[in-house]
Amino acid sequence: MDKHLLDILVCPVTGARLVWRENDQELWSRAARLAYPVRDGIPVMLEEEARSLSDTELAEIGD
Repeated sequence: MDKHLLDILVCPVTGARLVWRENDQELWSRAARLAYPVRDGIPVMLEEEARSLSDTELAEIGD
C-alpha cells in the first residue's frame, strides 16, 4: 500500500485514521470496528463491503 495514499485515506464512516494490515489485505478502522478490503491494490471504501472486526482483532490495533 502506498504510504502517501495511507496518509490521506480515512474511514468513510467516522473520518478516523486507518491501519494497513498487509497480511489481510485490509484497512482497519478501530473507530468504526470495520475492515475495508483492498482488492488488486485498490481500497474498497464502502461500508457495505467492509466486515466487522472482532474484539480480539481490535486489541491488535492498540490506541
